[in-house]
Amino acid sequence: MTDKKRILIVDDEPDFAAIVQGNLEREGFEVDVAYNGVEGLEKIQANTPDAIVLDVMMPEKDGYEVCRELKDGDKTCDIPVLLLTAVASHLSSTRYTHADGMSTEADDYIAKPASAEEITESIKGLLGLD
Repeated sequence: MTDKKRILIVDDEPDFAAIVQGNLEREGFEVDVAYNGVEGLEKIQANTPDAIVLDVMMPEKDGYEVCRELKDGDKTCDIPVLLLTAVASHLSSTRYTHADGMSTEADDYIAKPASAEEITESIKGLLGLD
């Protein structure tokens, strides 16, 4: 990759974020990490990434809220967003639902557990690098 694409991972699980970060960096991406939605939005405003890997269930501001804010923003609406969630469509005991995820206008949607390779392939596809 001649021009390094910058990816932001927003996930409150440091171990998972580190695995995905390492895999993306091996593929030639520049990667930054935020551990909650508020921090993620701050990093996006400070240095706009080329794509975002966004977890749904996080403290302070969840991935659905972050994705909606991004897609509603003039400067951020075109950033590809890969939404990740461990939410199963059959769970009624949570406020997070599969339907909510599909309504966020995310560019791709992968259920956890997702492999770092699967996430990398999705990001490459969203950036037209596959």
